[in-house]
Amino acid sequence: MKRRVFLGKTTVTAAAAAGFGGCSPNEREPVRSSGDKTVSVVDENGLIGGKTLTELRDFYRYDLFDDFIPFHDKYVIDHEYGGFIVSIDRDGTMLASDKYARYLGRGLFTYGYLYNNLDNNPKHFETLRKAVEFTLPHKPSGDNLWPEKFSRDGKLLSGPTNRIYEDLFIANGLSEYAKAVGDDTYWNMAKELLLKCLKIYDRPDYPPAEKDIFTGVDGISVPAPRIQGHWMCLMDQATGMLEYKNDSEVEEVAARSVDAVLNHHFNPEYRLNNEVINHDLSRVDNPLADYVDMGHCTETSWMAMYEAVRRKDRALFDLAAQRLKRHAEVAWDDVYGGLLHTLHNVDNNTWGLGKAQYLQAEMLVGALCVIEHTGAGWAKELFTRLYTYVREKFPLKQYGYPLWIDYADRWVTFEPHTGRAENFHHPRHLMLNLLSIERMIERGGKVSGVFG
Repeated sequence: MKRRVFLGKTTVTAAAAAGFGGCSPNEREPVRSSGDKTVSVVDENGLIGGKTLTELRDFYRYDLFDDFIPFHDKYVIDHEYGGFIVSIDRDGTMLASDKYARYLGRGLFTYGYLYNNLDNNPKHFETLRKAVEFTLPHKPSGDNLWPEKFSRDGKLLSGPTNRIYEDLFIANGLSEYAKAVGDDTYWNMAKELLLKCLKIYDRPDYPPAEKDIFTGVDGISVPAPRIQGHWMCLMDQATGMLEYKNDSEVEEVAARSVDAVLNHHFNPEYRLNNEVINHDLSRVDNPLADYVDMGHCTETSWMAMYEAVRRKDRALFDLAAQRLKRHAEVAWDDVYGGLLHTLHNVDNNTWGLGKAQYLQAEMLVGALCVIEHTGAGWAKELFTRLYTYVREKFPLKQYGYPLWIDYADRWVTFEPHTGRAENFHHPRHLMLNLLSIERMIERGGKVSGVFG
């Protein structure tokens, strides 16, 4: 269509704000959790996402057990050598057999969480066991980071990147494996990786600053930046480990991460989170001062809410929910629906046009968390609007393929080929929300009352 040529697929000036529940983005209304256990999680028609709770549960069950798992079992899991091959096209065609530490860790988490919480099928445990056996021989010594890339049979193809992500994703998977096998050895290994990564992150020379890691532009780098995406992974890992057992050092990582995201990356001038700030947690003085990654903002918001539920901390929950709502309001595409991912410059209102499925999924996790624990009307409206949009646009079944579209243009135009099978955000969304829906059904459609 000609309009796409005119607008392009990278950036435009967009007015992407919607006041969910009739609230203007400029209002600073509190988002308080309800202590009333009689509050309903469904709307006045008895629906959520346009469906009854049992209907919604069945949609989530189908997407997880009848769509995601069979495809990944057939094409992504390497049943011979262990681990996961993610360079897979829509029809299951293998594009390359290399394996990556990041996706090994992500796959370990997915199948560990699945086995521990939803389906203790021995096949899932075997997937876990073989993936761990493939991954652990490459564990680096000391403060070295995990190598990035391996051949299908486990030969080292490339050394570590200069980022801590690979180690944190593997730690995430190992902590789930510890729960599956009931062996603290793997939990302790995950803790070792977590603390190592935090120590590296705290160094004044991390990461190398030849150029901006987000835009690739020379000359605007931030020395040893604090990156919201890093706190996100640290928070996710630490809080997940604390669900298994208490540990003061892991608690400290979780607390630091939550504080950094909610109190330092948050920019009170326009009430959004900056992705990058200075090492001392002050604001940067370059174009990154107006850069907002809506995906990371959304993930950190719901992770902080999950941590608040674990702590039974009502004030923390309310603050994180308020931040989630604000980012949803600003990221909403009023013209075509869904959430825009990248706000390149707040003051210029310059947006990337891409629609990332993972952002929609993370917002659905956050909105459902608010609904489960508070029954807030704005969260019901957000979830219904977004889930309706997502189900219309992202499932590939309408095009004759399994799974969902991962990344697309503003209109979520179907492309017949892809380069990677997504093994983390999509299944995590399905698992977390399926568990939430099942809890709500067990409570007869009432909020959790976790905050008393």
